[in-house]
Amino acid sequence: MSLLLEGKKALVTGGSRGLGKAICEIFAREGAEVAFNYSSNEAEAEKTAHVIKKYGQRALSYMVSVTDRLGVRKMVNNIIEEFGRIDILVNNAAVNRADNFVTMTEKSWDTVVDTNINGLFNVTKPVFKQMARQRGGKILNISSIGALRALPTSVHYAMTKAAVNGFTKCLSREAANFGVSVNAIAAGIFDTDLGQTLPEHFKELYLGWCAAKRFGHPEELAEFAAFMASDRNSYMTGEIVVVDGGTIT
Repeated sequence: MSLLLEGKKALVTGGSRGLGKAICEIFAREGAEVAFNYSSNEAEAEKTAHVIKKYGQRALSYMVSVTDRLGVRKMVNNIIEEFGRIDILVNNAAVNRADNFVTMTEKSWDTVVDTNINGLFNVTKPVFKQMARQRGGKILNISSIGALRALPTSVHYAMTKAAVNGFTKCLSREAANFGVSVNAIAAGIFDTDLGQTLPEHFKELYLGWCAAKRFGHPEELAEFAAFMASDRNSYMTGEIVVVDGGTIT
C-alpha cells in the first residue's frame, strides 16, 4: 500500500513544537514535502526540519507570525514557487492565556483573537485561492473541545476555537465547488507546551473526565490528521472530529 500522503505538498502553521511538530513529522513519514512557519524559536524549527529531512522529504521553514499578513503572503508565494503547489494546509498555530474573564486584559484578549482568528484568515486566504485555481486541496483546522463544551478554560481561547469551527463549516460549502475539503479536529488536552499552560485544577479535572485517564500524545493526533488530509478521506467535509481520549462532561 502506498503512503498516505505520497507526493503531496503540505503547509503546517506553528510547526516548530507541540502538535505542529508532530504533524510535520508524520506527514513527512507518509510521503509529503512539508513547509512550516514558527514565531521565534529557531533551534526548535531546525529540529523539525531535520526530522522532515530524515524521511527523505524537502523541508521549508519560515520565521513569520501568522499575525503578519504581508509576511504570510510572501511565505505562501515562496512555498508555491519552491513546491509548485500546496495540496494540504493545516492551520495549527494558536495561543492561549490562563486568564479569568474578570481580570482579563485587553492585550491578552487581542493577542489570542489576533493569532487564533486573524491568523487563520491570513494563512487560509492565499492558500485557498491557489487551491481553488488548481481545483483541489485539503484544509485541516485544529480546534478544541473547549469550543464545544462548557469547560473551565479561558473565554477568549474557547471563543476563538468556536470561530474556527464556524469557519470550517461555512468555508467547506464554498470550497466544495473547487474540489477542496475543509475539516477540523477538536483536540482535547495533549502533552504539549500549550497544554501545560492550562491551570493545574483544570488538568486534574480533565484526567477525571477523560476515559483514557491521560493526556494525549501529539503523534496520536498527527496520525489521524494524516488520514484526514489524505485522498483516502474523500467523502468528508465540514466536519469537526473530536480527538480527546473520550472526555465525559
